[in-house]
Amino acid sequence: MTIEIEVPEAFQTLVDVDLLQQAIACVLAAERTAGDVTVVITDDATVADLNQRFLGKEGPTDVLSFPALDAEDDFVLPPEESETPYLGDIIIALPFTQRQAERLGRPLRDELALLVVHGALHLLGYDHATPAEKAEMWDRQNAILHGLALPPLED
Repeated sequence: MTIEIEVPEAFQTLVDVDLLQQAIACVLAAERTAGDVTVVITDDATVADLNQRFLGKEGPTDVLSFPALDAEDDFVLPPEESETPYLGDIIIALPFTQRQAERLGRPLRDELALLVVHGALHLLGYDHATPAEKAEMWDRQNAILHGLALPPLED
């Protein structure tokens, strides 16, 4: 299992890479799965561009997840490659996240960990498009955050 966290030099003092790696590892353990994940911490403009190109939404957001395979994909890797599949990418807009954390009165460290957990759950097929999906996803998030000794998401 490889968890790669990419942080531009300008943001390195703001990001606890070890906590983010631990958060993803906790998600994978809680979901009894394994796989490789890349997290990219970037600026608002990059996330706004991705948000527009892939989701048709204008402006930045806090986190985007790009699963490597769709839930409908039935492609099976050869046995020697199937032990650690590539699960996908999580992209976080750090300036947007800083403003969000300040607005919500949460430490940036906690907000980033929450977003990594949230993004990793999306990579594993969780969604929050319906009230039932949201309840299930928030329950999973909060259980994982509790395991990391972080406050739960209350929204």
